[in-house]
Amino acid sequence: MTAHGWYLLLVLVGAIACLILLINSRIKLHPFVALLVVSVAAGLLAGESPHDLAASMEDGAGSILGDVGLTLALGTMLGRLMADSGATNRIAEAIVNRSTTRTLPLMMTAAAFVIGIPMFFEVGLIILLPLVFSVAERVRAERPDVRSPYVILVIPTIAALATLHGMVPPHPGPLVAIDGLHADLGKTILIGFACAVPTVLIAGPLFARFMQSRVTVDPDPMLIEQFTGASGPAPARSLAGAGVPAGGAATTERVRTEVPIGIALSAIALPVVLMLVRTLAEIIWPGGNVFVQAATLVGTPVIAMLIGFLYALFFLGFARGRKGEELRRSGAESLKAIVGILLIIGGGGAFNGVLKGSGIGDAVAAAASHLHIGVIVLAWLLALLLSASTGSATVGIVSSTGIVAPLVASSGSWQASLVVVAIGAGSIGLNYVNHAGFWLVKESFGMTLGQATRIHTSTQTIVSVVGLAMVLILSCFT
Repeated sequence: MTAHGWYLLLVLVGAIACLILLINSRIKLHPFVALLVVSVAAGLLAGESPHDLAASMEDGAGSILGDVGLTLALGTMLGRLMADSGATNRIAEAIVNRSTTRTLPLMMTAAAFVIGIPMFFEVGLIILLPLVFSVAERVRAERPDVRSPYVILVIPTIAALATLHGMVPPHPGPLVAIDGLHADLGKTILIGFACAVPTVLIAGPLFARFMQSRVTVDPDPMLIEQFTGASGPAPARSLAGAGVPAGGAATTERVRTEVPIGIALSAIALPVVLMLVRTLAEIIWPGGNVFVQAATLVGTPVIAMLIGFLYALFFLGFARGRKGEELRRSGAESLKAIVGILLIIGGGGAFNGVLKGSGIGDAVAAAASHLHIGVIVLAWLLALLLSASTGSATVGIVSSTGIVAPLVASSGSWQASLVVVAIGAGSIGLNYVNHAGFWLVKESFGMTLGQATRIHTSTQTIVSVVGLAMVLILSCFT
């Protein structure tokens, strides 16, 4: 390490500190603006010329938005279609209808896991709230001996949604890291799911059983009425495991109009399957043929999400009698919710571009080569600290990706995918009062600050730590 290299590292540390200050101080700059300000300052201090600095920012932002932005927009519209059509509730009900009160934590985990594949954490939680409240109130009425029914349902829901959101494509965080580290999408999906399943089981049902006797959540009656439509227990379904709805003619009519479970599941699975087929085809036929070329086309994230969206548009929209204008308006409304996320991703891309163009990234690589810490742990730690300090998992992911990118430049594709999942796991931990998700959980269930900390923050931190452990275990076999 030269003196100039150490100076560049000092610039990076100062840039991160400035980013945290701008977001958390009284100034309260939007993360997008804060990232741009820090990018300019870091580039100039690192000695990059104004012309090159502008080009680095534009190239960085444009590259990441071109790869991730379109996929994110299509995924958001797909999620909205599923929610509006009732497909997500259909999946959740189909899983929960086959459960007993003893197996409910596992079944709720499964419902949240399936719904969490195409959904953001906040969106998935909002969709599942009526189901959680209805089932919890039914448990209260039918099994008064069950302690803290809300705890045994909320924790698995949080664990599954958070794990999928941070560690598994096609969510925006992993896609950003895949783009920045030039990782293979299909391999990352395989590793993400391999890490996600045991992580969710440990942080969800197991942790829920542990906390069941230690925390009690009793939502306000107004919240219960809001999400169940009644002040008492919601007659949503029998929990005997038979899966036969109650409710007479009205229920029969409702069942007739429900989305078929096969259509609901296929709408979620189709884009993911197309991406995996591409990877398998490239592994089996590395020389390439007509099938590989076709699989590469349809397995590209943007094309796969486009196919999935068009499939859902027909089977969950037009085929169910919804009007084109209504569907277009619904899609436009869904895009409004992700404008801020897209801007943050673009700002993070600009910051990453400056790190590369100014030589700061190379200085990080040189310094890390002298440290006795693996790149997987370093990536996880950076994402954890940046996410916790800025209150944004997206900021944590895009910033840590730019910092560790030089360290994985010469690594194999499996190693790059492991680092992607490690970054996603790190971004989930220590989710506290400066995160929007913390307040959404707290207010949705009428929790105190202490209850939300013990349930939400603890669950997501366990997800983060177990996710890292799973990545490290898999790294021993790659």
